[in-house]
Amino acid sequence: MAELMQCRWWEPGEGVVLCHLCPWQCHIKPEKTGICGVRRNVDGVLRSLNYGRVTSIALDPIEKKPLYHFYPGSQLLSIGTFGCNLKCSFCQNWQISQGQTSTQPLSPQDAARLAQEYHDSHGNLGIAYTYNEPFIWYEYVQDTAPLVHERGLKNVLVTNGMVQPDPLRELLPFIDAMNVDIKFWSKKHYQELCGGPGWQARETVEIAAERCHVEITVLLIPGYNDTEEELDNIFSWAAGVNPRLPAHISRYHPAYRFNVPATPVESLLKAYEIARRHLRYVYVGNIMLPGTSDTECECGATLVERSGFYAQPVGLDTQGRCKACGAETTIRC
Repeated sequence: MAELMQCRWWEPGEGVVLCHLCPWQCHIKPEKTGICGVRRNVDGVLRSLNYGRVTSIALDPIEKKPLYHFYPGSQLLSIGTFGCNLKCSFCQNWQISQGQTSTQPLSPQDAARLAQEYHDSHGNLGIAYTYNEPFIWYEYVQDTAPLVHERGLKNVLVTNGMVQPDPLRELLPFIDAMNVDIKFWSKKHYQELCGGPGWQARETVEIAAERCHVEITVLLIPGYNDTEEELDNIFSWAAGVNPRLPAHISRYHPAYRFNVPATPVESLLKAYEIARRHLRYVYVGNIMLPGTSDTECECGATLVERSGFYAQPVGLDTQGRCKACGAETTIRC
């Protein structure tokens, strides 16, 4: 078997290796992995088990990430691997995030080449590193993203935000957009249902928003993050980052180890109203609710019409300004 790729952001310790990639700061014993399940101590060297290994690959609408203000209506080559540094009991991709499954090899060079081929044939925008947690695929993303940029294409992360500030800052020059999950405000709920610290995701948003396009997603789980206090905390914080930060409220469905019934429509509408007190752009996903998916200018003109994952910019000029009033928007197109 070929030698595993050496990881970055670690150092040797006494009988262990110390991983400095994410907030866990794992002390990894010989032949063991960190919490993510993919960074292993091999003879005193931290090595990646998932470098260049792909479990899922598809050409997706960018709205599926979800990103609504970043080239709406475009397609994005989406790739993922296995493992995660959280253990969310409601994970919808648990087959790949919480264990190893069949993979296929895809080198950084081949990934960039495939993105170019789909660009030429389908107008592909670039690559989204998604499906599982991309930050634990750090070395692969760091090697692939510059090759994608060399071809004039874009890099997107769909992430839980669990990464330390220094690795994040090192990667950000090659990242064009991110969607970050903000699962809860409550530390207790983050710990109980996800097994990790929630503050790091918020810090990731705060750092990344200064360098690239950022949107956030809140999966609304009945009885956990659907109270007015919880939602008010989340969205007032988001407004402090940027009141024009796009926010997605996503309907929860039972998955993996979590059997709480799906989010009621009335809870989604209530959350939408609370979010709109703080943020200009709020959307509801995983369900079609009238009036919660189109993007409108402050003048009232419709900028982007949406139905499911289909999006059509109808009121934007080529610079992302409103055709009706000329106002600048946060939409890149």
